[in-house]
Amino acid sequence: MNEIVVRRLTGLAGIATAIAFIVEVPLYFIYSGPPPDSNVLARLLIGILALAFMIVFATAFRELVKVTNPAHEWVGTLGFAFGLVYSTITLVSSGLEAGAVIAADHPIDPTITVSGTYVLYGTIGRLMLALFLTAVGFAISRTDLLPPWTGRSAFVLAAVNLIFVPSLFFGNTPEHLYAANGWGTTALMGAIFSYWMLAVGISIYRSATLRTPAGTPALRH
Repeated sequence: MNEIVVRRLTGLAGIATAIAFIVEVPLYFIYSGPPPDSNVLARLLIGILALAFMIVFATAFRELVKVTNPAHEWVGTLGFAFGLVYSTITLVSSGLEAGAVIAADHPIDPTITVSGTYVLYGTIGRLMLALFLTAVGFAISRTDLLPPWTGRSAFVLAAVNLIFVPSLFFGNTPEHLYAANGWGTTALMGAIFSYWMLAVGISIYRSATLRTPAGTPALRH
């Protein structure tokens, strides 16, 4: 596949992922008690769309690494694998939450009531996302397919996600920063990742117009 096409597809997928996540996160803070079903199902649907876009991003990023530097295709494949696992795990937790909300005869807060899902999108999700970001950062640093800041920021964000991996030992109170389903473990990490993905998606898309006729990147300015 043409490198410029791959860059545009990867960039657009990253931007779409970020926008969906950015819209989703505030919906968790509208109600102080159990939210109405419409709120829960709306935010879950938006999150499901975001994860679908993320799978496209992870797949296209692997192809971008391959066409940029075939010798490091294995790193792109690792990133794809971790991104796919992260998306799948979070999709499963979203499905379990949606099912519980639909089945309940009264409003519930699935982030508390549906026990176990917050370990999926909390500790397990943080670990998978950290591995995904590490692979992305390593691929960028080895192939120079994007400006250096994108790789360095991926490593930093991966480290921050790792900090929240042990949060499953600290209860399930969403109002706490550091808990299995705490706002730091879930909402804060989700918001930071969203804006990182937006910046990287824009950078990748813009890089398609910064290629020289010979195909040499002009990305370090």
